[in-house]
Amino acid sequence: MSITLKQDFAIADEKSLAASSHLLFVLPATRPDQLPFSAALDAKLKRTSKKYSDLSKSALVVDLPGGAVASWVVLAEGLTTFNRQTSLRKAIKPLLDEKPKALTIAVYGSDDERKVAAKDAFYVASVNAAELPARKGKSSQKDEAPAALEKIAIVGWQEADGFAQISAIVAGSILARSLTMTPPNELNPTQYRNKINELSKLNGWQYQEFDMKKLTQMGAGAFVAVGQGSDPLDAAIVHLTYTPKKAEKHIALVGKGICFDTGGHNLKPAKYMSGMHEDMNGSAVALGVLLAASQAELPMKIDCWLAIAQNHIGPLAYKQNDVVTALNGTTIEIVHTDAEGRMVLADTLTLASREKPDWMIDFATLTGSMVSALGDRYSGVLGNTPALLCKAVGVGAAVGERVCAFPFDEDYDEDLESSIADVKQCTLEGGADHVHATRFLAKFIENDIPWIHVDLSSSNRKGGLGGVGSDVNGFGVALTFELMKQY
Repeated sequence: MSITLKQDFAIADEKSLAASSHLLFVLPATRPDQLPFSAALDAKLKRTSKKYSDLSKSALVVDLPGGAVASWVVLAEGLTTFNRQTSLRKAIKPLLDEKPKALTIAVYGSDDERKVAAKDAFYVASVNAAELPARKGKSSQKDEAPAALEKIAIVGWQEADGFAQISAIVAGSILARSLTMTPPNELNPTQYRNKINELSKLNGWQYQEFDMKKLTQMGAGAFVAVGQGSDPLDAAIVHLTYTPKKAEKHIALVGKGICFDTGGHNLKPAKYMSGMHEDMNGSAVALGVLLAASQAELPMKIDCWLAIAQNHIGPLAYKQNDVVTALNGTTIEIVHTDAEGRMVLADTLTLASREKPDWMIDFATLTGSMVSALGDRYSGVLGNTPALLCKAVGVGAAVGERVCAFPFDEDYDEDLESSIADVKQCTLEGGADHVHATRFLAKFIENDIPWIHVDLSSSNRKGGLGGVGSDVNGFGVALTFELMKQY
């Protein structure tokens, strides 16, 4: 399974505009004196009773003489990255809907305006031109599939620095979204592990896995409790390692990989079980970050730990009031079988922390309470290092993947006190379950490793989010890539 970016980046000049079939004009608040095809733009503005400044509210699509099509958008001063990328996504969509082989992006304004516009537009165009899984009749047949975007030319910005890293992030996003969108009958734990093994060979990652037999022998009872309900017993913790020469840091990525979540004995109703093949999104994001870092050749060792399982019902499935013992010796009272994500992550975080990385980050579609708190526009972050959380919030704003930090105070542990075990898995009262879940996970991290937990409440938003137009948006790849670069 090879995920690569198919679009080639090129620097072009204004002469190429006349030969382009699909053009995006990214404009500043003040109209430039010299603007190609200005007559066509002015005619459309006049016909629709709009002014130049209205292009900051919505893009304008213009058919040009000779059959080409152009989309015009103004990026007003002071826009956040999220709003800037959202505007660009909406402006680019009519062009990409025509499935062009080439796209020309022309940027105008000051040096800073053109630099930002060029990079954001390249990212938005690339990430939305990606071919994602589809099973709709003839469109799924390779010989009749529409042509993919092959080339993106930039006019108005001549420096290529940074575009290779953008391409790496896009490749990571494509991987995360493609895996998450794969139907559950095509991505059970066995199939998923095979895909990951193939990826490891293609990218030179070291591959190791802890299957159910090995985890049982190790005493990883939290993970095994969830995995034992499936037939076959194909759950596993997969460990990938990227070790470049002259690695300056050591980072650990951890991802929840529940390939399908029925809720177990505490069965989900149909409305909430639909879409539960996406409960492995956290592991897909971790893989996407690993791929992006590898393609960009970031100088850091990365351990990637993936907790891959399904939460099924069966004679051996774990149940309420069971008491299990985790890998680190902590005993856990089971309160609700649909809180399986924190169970598989518990032992995985222990393994990850024992390698003593400089810091670690986990990704999981973990709690409904985070969705209640934030909706699907933001994701939440919690953890044991305030400075790292503050950094994540700032980086999220800078790259257009917004996160909100939540409390992590010790007194929340009182709600998880058990009379028969060291800790309760969760409570039945709900409430601040996103905080309770994080306090629970923290009990399984050894060696005082700085750690961020990302609860991916924004992993799926209908109509897209920020710069990404697909419902499944790969949220977390750009955020974590930039966080690794800066921290």
